Amino acid sequence: MLLSSLPPHPCGDIELEQYTTSGDIAASWLAQIAAFGDLSTDSSIADLGAGNGILGIGAALMGVSQVVLVEVDEQACSVAFQSIEQAGVSDSVEIFRKRVDDSLDLSGADLIISNPPWGTQKAKSDRPFLDAIIRSNAIAHLMHSAEAKHVEVIFESAGWEVERYWETDFALPAAYSHHYSRQGKTRAGFWRLLPPV
Repeated sequence: MLLSSLPPHPCGDIELEQYTTSGDIAASWLAQIAAFGDLSTDSSIADLGAGNGILGIGAALMGVSQVVLVEVDEQACSVAFQSIEQAGVSDSVEIFRKRVDDSLDLSGADLIISNPPWGTQKAKSDRPFLDAIIRSNAIAHLMHSAEAKHVEVIFESAGWEVERYWETDFALPAAYSHHYSRQGKTRAGFWRLLPPV
């Protein structure tokens, strides 16, 4: 309920393919990550493309003491800051306004969570996120289009272990001018990505 009450993602930039992850999906996803044993109070988490911060904030509410939100959009960072204050997790969660690219250093993270752009507006816009995960060599959990076939290919070719473990409807409210209906939906898939040992 607390996650659902956070200020929504401002969804201001169509090029960034910004959509709000619902509180229900965020809570369910985080519970599944914890059930794998990948999320604990000792975890150091990086949320790539954090938007309003819902996933990182949810992790902090579960007791994680070190969470970094990485988000390039200034408005989204502002909303994430409000969300952190509202949730009372400012001691645990930091925001970095930064593009996910080759210069992003994730060496301190042992868990990466990401719902990257899916590439519907700009082909391969997810690739910097996938590459950053591979460079991090940390356990990662990824949300992507359930139609995505390239996730397994990219990670397995890099020697990673890949497990697709969940799929659900993802709400797409009419946030942009090209949306014709007030409320749409798409299927989201969820992957657990384990680096080579």
